[in-house]
Amino acid sequence: MKKTIIISVVLIVAVVAGYFLFFGGSAEGYTFRFDNVGSGDMSVYVTATGTLNAVTTVQVGTQVSGIVSKLYADFNSIVKKGQIIARIDTTFLYQAVRDAEASLDRAKAQYDQSKRAFDREKVLYDKKLDAQVDYDAALTNLESNKASLKQAQAQLDRAKINLAYATIYAPVNGVVIDRQVSMGQTVAASFSSPTLFTIANDLKKMQVETTVDESDIGRVSVGQEASFTVDAFPNETFTGKVSQIRLAPNVISNVVNYTVIIDVPNDKLQLMPGMTANVKILVAKVDNTLKVSNMALRFQPPQELIDTAKVNEMRAKYKEFGGRRGGRGGMSRSGEGGNGRNNGGAAKSMSGGSFTGGERPSGGGAGFLPEGMTREKFRSIRDSLMKASGGKLSREEMMKMVRQVIAKYNKPAKKKQTGYAGAEKVSE
Repeated sequence: MKKTIIISVVLIVAVVAGYFLFFGGSAEGYTFRFDNVGSGDMSVYVTATGTLNAVTTVQVGTQVSGIVSKLYADFNSIVKKGQIIARIDTTFLYQAVRDAEASLDRAKAQYDQSKRAFDREKVLYDKKLDAQVDYDAALTNLESNKASLKQAQAQLDRAKINLAYATIYAPVNGVVIDRQVSMGQTVAASFSSPTLFTIANDLKKMQVETTVDESDIGRVSVGQEASFTVDAFPNETFTGKVSQIRLAPNVISNVVNYTVIIDVPNDKLQLMPGMTANVKILVAKVDNTLKVSNMALRFQPPQELIDTAKVNEMRAKYKEFGGRRGGRGGMSRSGEGGNGRNNGGAAKSMSGGSFTGGERPSGGGAGFLPEGMTREKFRSIRDSLMKASGGKLSREEMMKMVRQVIAKYNKPAKKKQTGYAGAEKVSE
């Protein structure tokens, strides 16, 4: 059923084009293109643009301020986890460690002195030779100096940690894709950590971060196949799969988009971070189905060909022309022949390719042509239909289509018809 409908649509378009081509007085300067109904695979894609990035990208910063004294990695450097890649000047950090050590020694001396004083007070207190208030004061002084000792120890540990942070290590295995500092540059770690390097974990596994319009996001799902091209390799198509659809909307100028992540293998290392990808996501596919040219479905003749006044003028012209010919070609729509013969006095009328009246016309060929249509124009329509079908129609199929064209060309008489009705055979 579906195939019959599609073929009918194409044939109707071809017939309309043939009509305007051969019967339109002002259409003689136009040419029409014909195409065949075929079969094949059809696919529906959602198109978008996105940016290529590594799956895992780490920004390496510093927690201490100072001058960059050494750089052990540069752009495109391959690094291993734990490898030293930079060093901050440690002059002030060493001084901070020494200051913390001195504070710790002072706190330890005060603690030892308060402990000795407490021991003496305790001996006197046990022998009832000292007052309670003196004993409590010695105990409080001891506990206070003990807390100061712990505080000094913590300051020393903090100074040592800051000193260790002056050496920057690679947190993951990967490739340095960006370096934002130079040797001798001062970095200040205040409210946020400044970025020194950007390391891509594995460039053999890339992802495309693309945005899909809200009208198309409903057709996109995880696991769908996607293909894309990049400007660097315009003749090569890369493939991937949708791995994530992020729920957070991106609203730009009241246009809502959603971020879709597509995982892409990059074994040949052709793709680089930051490339712009023109993405097509396969959302539907049908194999071995009928295919009709999209131009046929969108066919619109020029305005001068579909103008009602011009069409009526052309019809009147050909009606007058057919009336002068007489005979079987001069039959009017009401069944009254212009100069033709009425065998037995019976009137003839066309209705859907059949004849009603006293007898069946003889002679074939143009014996059932509508008014204003000559045998030459009839053959022109027949040739147009044959060309539209690619020359693959049999004689029976061609005759059937011609009858359908004639039936559409003639309007059936509204009055009640009696007599014999049958299809007329058309001769070559």
